Amino acid sequence: MLFVACCSLSLMPQAARASMYDSRLTPEALSGPDLCALAPCAEVMPGAQRFSTRKGMPSYVEAYADENGKAGLAGYVFLSTDIVDIPAYSGKPIVTLIGMDTRGIITGVRILKHSEPILLAGIPESTLVQFIGQYIGKAADAKLEIGQGQENSGTVSLDGVSGATVTVIAENQAIMRSAYAVASQVGIIKSVPKPPARFTSLNERLDWAALVKEGSVQHLQVQPEELGATANGQPYIDLYFGYLNVPSIGNSVLGEHGYRRLMEDLKPGEHAIFVVANGQASFKGSGFVRGGIYDRIQVRQDPDSFTFRDTDYLNLYRLQPADTPAFKETGIFILRSAAFNPAWPWDLTFLANKTIAQNGTRAFARFSQEYWLPARYLEGGRPHVERPQPTWKKVWTGRQLEIGLFVLILAAAAAVYSQRDRLVRISNRKHKPWISIPRLLIWIVSVGFIGFYLKAQPSITQIMTWFHSMIYQWKWELFLSDPFIFIFWIFIAITGLVWGRGLFCGWICPFGSLQHLAFKAGEWLGLKRFQRLLPKKLHDKLRWIKYGVFLGLLGVSFYSMEMAETLAEIEPFKTTFLVGAWNRAWPFALFVGVILGISILSERPYCKYICPLGAGLAIPTKFRLFGLKRKKECETCHACAAGCGSHAIDAQGKIDQMECMLCLDCMVMYYDDHACPPLVKERKSREKQGLPLTKIDSKGYFIPLESVRRNLAEKAAQVAAKAD
Repeated sequence: MLFVACCSLSLMPQAARASMYDSRLTPEALSGPDLCALAPCAEVMPGAQRFSTRKGMPSYVEAYADENGKAGLAGYVFLSTDIVDIPAYSGKPIVTLIGMDTRGIITGVRILKHSEPILLAGIPESTLVQFIGQYIGKAADAKLEIGQGQENSGTVSLDGVSGATVTVIAENQAIMRSAYAVASQVGIIKSVPKPPARFTSLNERLDWAALVKEGSVQHLQVQPEELGATANGQPYIDLYFGYLNVPSIGNSVLGEHGYRRLMEDLKPGEHAIFVVANGQASFKGSGFVRGGIYDRIQVRQDPDSFTFRDTDYLNLYRLQPADTPAFKETGIFILRSAAFNPAWPWDLTFLANKTIAQNGTRAFARFSQEYWLPARYLEGGRPHVERPQPTWKKVWTGRQLEIGLFVLILAAAAAVYSQRDRLVRISNRKHKPWISIPRLLIWIVSVGFIGFYLKAQPSITQIMTWFHSMIYQWKWELFLSDPFIFIFWIFIAITGLVWGRGLFCGWICPFGSLQHLAFKAGEWLGLKRFQRLLPKKLHDKLRWIKYGVFLGLLGVSFYSMEMAETLAEIEPFKTTFLVGAWNRAWPFALFVGVILGISILSERPYCKYICPLGAGLAIPTKFRLFGLKRKKECETCHACAAGCGSHAIDAQGKIDQMECMLCLDCMVMYYDDHACPPLVKERKSREKQGLPLTKIDSKGYFIPLESVRRNLAEKAAQVAAKAD
């Protein structure tokens, strides 16, 4: 019931939420011929009265406006996902409709669908609408960058969206690369001629393994799971390809006779590419007809795309290298375009139908592999190529200072905890808070720098994404898109396996730290006499709620990730750090306020009873390498349990490491001969007998006097021996 009640907070403002996240795009809208029958093309191309069907490769729509009773070409409308596939923070592209006039000026931008959780319930979608409004009036070949850049650099700066950096960087690339591709295709932007390729005189004979190793033969593999199909141990397609005009490659693949005949048949400016494949699918396509095009493969070399007709195909009967694997499908395609330059990198793209699991619809998916001739085959080596920087790289390079400080803070927290034995002994012996002061400083830094400034609060949504990536398709770009979250999860994984989840949850989790600072504030305000823990029996029942919440969210995510992300508002992290309570509807702010209000009087209530992230991290904690120390006497002594703010010590003195926050208060007592009952008893006994007190060993006991006398005698003997 608590799960339902808390999750209902995320549903209360649903009516006020915009529809871009919840919208459903049909396969016809995504890839059908009549785009503008299903998409608001008139909104991005004002003044147009009529639109054509999709045409071109990549596809676009022509927009026409009536002038003096005649229909004239007004511009072009296109869908970003027809041209590029750039994942945003969610790992999915933002489906964007773009309008551009005949001069190459962007006339309108409209987001049709996004999957960004930060815009689900957090940063208003209106903020993203304001962001994309900056593109209207910009040229398709303009250099637009997020944030302020250097003056006179030739770039135009755009205002970003705080808290959604990855989202806007990805959207910027999607809009501008789409506009540039269409403008180039229709002739608005003229491609700059590239110096012709000149091949070296090198003419070797290489086997298949050597060709693959040096990159003369490239490999593209698509698994059934990537297309929404069930894995059956066989790839959907397992494809190899290469460029044959180079003598070493052509002679090695075709043999001298076959290569010579091919070159004799090619006209100047024509290029031969061989493709071979195994798998369930055909790269030729099942719907091919005479006079048609091969719709499964194409070559892309920015800003141009090239397709192949039936007259561009040659049979390839045999590959010469003796170690060539067996292939069920082979062929040679002739690229007949002066715009193609083999000295520059190009992509072979395989297109396939993908089933979308959520609604069972089908859409086109593209899978590409880059090909670039090895430098040794080109006179002067490979030319310099400026590549668009991946979204995640831009984020990493733009925040190097913050990343360095963040890593330093995490390393400092781990270093302090690694010295816990030494620190708790000092705290015990000199009665100084050598543990509490560093921990308090880490809490403050975690809340202020990591939480409010970096907005680097890990979330249950990342665990759900990790599960889905492991099952369906792993994408490093998805996890690299936020450097602080990526580094944080590496830290959590390492420290969790070594010490358990308590170092993250109890020391450096921003919201956990905020709760503990609220509890400390209660002490400083004189409310300590009102601060209480729930009874242990009640606690032992309520603590299982968070595990139910975790499993519930994980289960819902396999039915609908969007629904799971909505229900994940049971986490107050987004309201607290990412967006700010003042930017949320009142139920969200009230939820955070109630948690922090209770935290003033009771230690970490959200962590102990609701947090699905803590539950998810607690499960692997059972396999940690190192736990906290216990004595035999702990089985009957309840001193530590009485002071445990996490209620993690049971009646038998055993620590439940899944619940322990590693506050180390019990370890301070463990070595304290004025607080730990067994040590107090031993100390008083020695004092009564007039015996000197000795040090406490690593197991938490006084060192026996006999051992001390024996060690002293041995040292005295060693000194005497040296004197002789």
